[in-house]
Amino acid sequence: MPEQPSVTDRCVPPSNSLLEFGAYIGGRKVDADGIAEAVRLVRAHNEGNATPDAYVWVGLYEPAAPEVEWLAEVFGLHPLAVEDAIKAHQRPKVERYGDSLFVVLKTVAFIDNQTPTAASEIIAIGEIMVFVGPDFVVTVRHGRQCPLADVRERLEDDDKLLGRGPTGVLHAIADYVVDKYLYVADLMQDELEDVEAAVFAEVSSRDINRIYQLKREMLELKRAVGPLQTPFNALPQRRMIPSEMREYFRDVGDHLSRVCEQVQASNELSDSILQAALARSNALANEDMRKISAWVAIISVPTMIAGVYGMNFEHMPEIKTAWGYPAVIGVMVVACTLLHRAFRRNGWL
Repeated sequence: MPEQPSVTDRCVPPSNSLLEFGAYIGGRKVDADGIAEAVRLVRAHNEGNATPDAYVWVGLYEPAAPEVEWLAEVFGLHPLAVEDAIKAHQRPKVERYGDSLFVVLKTVAFIDNQTPTAASEIIAIGEIMVFVGPDFVVTVRHGRQCPLADVRERLEDDDKLLGRGPTGVLHAIADYVVDKYLYVADLMQDELEDVEAAVFAEVSSRDINRIYQLKREMLELKRAVGPLQTPFNALPQRRMIPSEMREYFRDVGDHLSRVCEQVQASNELSDSILQAALARSNALANEDMRKISAWVAIISVPTMIAGVYGMNFEHMPEIKTAWGYPAVIGVMVVACTLLHRAFRRNGWL
């Protein structure tokens, strides 16, 4: 194993972003007063073992530059990866720098809005950056989605899981994030099915804004999971991944492929729903215009007759007869009735 930078007498920067750290030796967590001591314990143990089985796991939340730069000096992290971890908003990826891996995972969470608006979010996006080396794991999280406390607790409760080493931690984190993908994708599928039912209901809400919102969120989800499929499918073939861990990463890759297929199908469904909603809206608008036109035609008959008899001419038919008025009213009623029946027979009313 290449020589690691020393941590002796190095000043640890004050950190408000440090969530938790731990030194894990032989599948068990050992007590350490700080990160520097944890690193010394781990490296002292690994130097005396032919098969190193100790590592440090440091978890940070939206750290400042000095905190990540100090860890970069301790663990020999690549400057480009450190810059990505500080700035965030990175594309999902898996990159190798020397004997370490840098993995960027997008995290997603479903926001259950009781009264959704056109501007409200349905899916919240965050990031987890994972540095994985021979004797360390550094996780940098941005956004409140997918906290890793449950993952750490589950690993610490199982000596076998802890004994898998840094790549075992990476697998646990990736598996946890991909499971969240599945959960959110299923909820989005339910949302799309509800909107689809509303579009084809007898009394449609014609809420185009809601459909556009779901379409936009589906694109966000697609951008979060899509770019990760290819590098994760290739991850089991990387030299850094132990042979006993490769089948676990293949399983995560299979789950990720399923998510990508489901997201793609949901995205196509949202396109179809949007087109159907627009077509339905146009059809309903045309139907309303037919009804309006039919009633205008019906009302125009008595309006025309009344307008003619309202003109001040002396010689008009039946104007001075006793039954002239009821005759005109009868003609109006008969004409309107015939027009109403004709429009109903043709489906306009």
